[in-house]
Amino acid sequence: MDRNQIIGLTLMFALLAVYFTWFAPDAPQPEELTTQQEPATETIQEATPTDSVTTLPVVSDSEQNSLNTQKYGAFAFAASGDESIQKIENEELIINLSNKGGRIKDVILKNHKDYLGNDLVLVDGSKSKSDLVVDHNGRKINLSELAFAPTTKKIGDTTQISFVLTDGNFSIIQKYLVPPKGFEIAYSIESKNLNTILNPTDVNFNWNHAINRAEAHLEDGRINSNVRYLLANGDYDELSERSTEFEDETLGSQVKWVSFKQKFFTAAIIAKNAFQSGYVNQTVDFGDTTSVKNLSMQMLIPYSDFANEFKARYFFGPNNYRILKKVAPDFEENLDMGWGPLPLVNKYLIIPIFHFLEGFLSNYGIIILLIVIVIRLILAPLTWKSHMSMAKMRAMKPELDEIKAKHDGDMQKAQQEQMKLYQQVGINPVSGCIPMLLQMPILFALFFFFPNAVELRQEAFLWAHDLSTYDSIINLPFEIPFYGDHVSLFTLLMTLSTILYTWSNSQITTVQGPMKTLQYMMPIMFLFVLNSYASGLTFYYFVSNMVTFGQTLLFRKIIDEDKIHALLQENKKKNANKKKSKFQQRLEDAMKANQEAQKKSKKKK
Repeated sequence: MDRNQIIGLTLMFALLAVYFTWFAPDAPQPEELTTQQEPATETIQEATPTDSVTTLPVVSDSEQNSLNTQKYGAFAFAASGDESIQKIENEELIINLSNKGGRIKDVILKNHKDYLGNDLVLVDGSKSKSDLVVDHNGRKINLSELAFAPTTKKIGDTTQISFVLTDGNFSIIQKYLVPPKGFEIAYSIESKNLNTILNPTDVNFNWNHAINRAEAHLEDGRINSNVRYLLANGDYDELSERSTEFEDETLGSQVKWVSFKQKFFTAAIIAKNAFQSGYVNQTVDFGDTTSVKNLSMQMLIPYSDFANEFKARYFFGPNNYRILKKVAPDFEENLDMGWGPLPLVNKYLIIPIFHFLEGFLSNYGIIILLIVIVIRLILAPLTWKSHMSMAKMRAMKPELDEIKAKHDGDMQKAQQEQMKLYQQVGINPVSGCIPMLLQMPILFALFFFFPNAVELRQEAFLWAHDLSTYDSIINLPFEIPFYGDHVSLFTLLMTLSTILYTWSNSQITTVQGPMKTLQYMMPIMFLFVLNSYASGLTFYYFVSNMVTFGQTLLFRKIIDEDKIHALLQENKKKNANKKKSKFQQRLEDAMKANQEAQKKSKKKK
């Protein structure tokens, strides 16, 4: 969502509450960790042909070895050698690992494409890099600059690739276990005899990650990407998702996992025990339209773990709720499901229904249509109660019209007499609104489900090429404020059907004045706010409106309004002398007090 949508949704939620009640600086510099040093960067300038020939100084092998020894000390033996890439893949992933540092360089998701139809590169080695930095007698040694020796073997149906760094006296072995399918990679560091060459300080694990642009709408991607993390004490937190400014956070306590979350995919590392502490940051390079956001983590691995065995897991995959919840505690937080009670509605109602239907159908448009029907069936008792209340109001419309004509121009007296009539016939005017209010959590939950459901990503239906984003039948050569530069047909159909349903209901209700006008403001507001929203959502609401029409016609055939009217008249006779309820009395007192206040105000004028 862009800023206009955010403002619109905020206003819309406020109006919905009214509607359903009355109707149907400079970026701060990051703190450095005590054992951290910024990795050195080397500028490499390509030679360009010129008329003159420049003779470069030749460094002998012995001189190079001496330089390596000065820089790397006991690790100098691994400072030379070319980079080699080891490629491993399973059903879901292609992973390229570099012998330089024994690190993951590239990760490609095999069953997903970017918006241009190219391979979806979740980790791009040309933009992202991970490092291990150790303290060797006061020197900060970046292991990604050293060449490890790779070996690959099969353990059952799992592929293990090991990267070994050893001089015969000490060793550091990094192992990656890639299962035949899935999005997780087991990772471990096994070390021996490091106490002789390393200072016993925590080891820096640094990961700088520029998210590749995978979706057509760059701004939407930027405000749906951020760093998220879970502390070992169970506290979950994240940097601001919608911010495009520099943000950072120092994590002073132990960290269980850190993720680089984007709209539909996540890259993360999960420690078996915990990182000792850490630091995270994020920013946007507005000059780079191929990247969404730059995310970074700098975690401290306890030296006691590194010197023996440190275990973790990498996750590279989609933000699918069923997949995420199996990875680690609270890892499903990488899927935006709303705030307050809304995640519960999505977790235990919307998502289970969606996945159940997904097991039988492959057409997601049909699945959305069936979700409408299932939810309508679940809400049928509430809908029935609402229609019964409306039927009673329709039955009493002649009497209500008489009261209105009798007190023409005196709205408060008319309302008082209407309340008296309601009490006599046994109608609670609020009872029709309560079922609608109870449906609001589902309404709001769907606002988060459809735009973030990776299952809908790049799934076409009718004229919509992607149900996770808006459908466009006309691209405008200009942008309309708060609307956009395109026309969404599903949003138009949804708006027109809502206006038609509102008009139909207004013919049988007693709502007058500004509140009646407000009924028509809501659909118009939906038109502007949802024009750039997920077409899956606007299609859902269009279908929901059509089903509501069908339900209304069915209930009107079933409900005998003449019988209801006779029953209400009988109640009126029985309750003619009935004492007012406490609620009725308080309501009338409040209305009288308001009327007196208005009279006094007029006298002062």
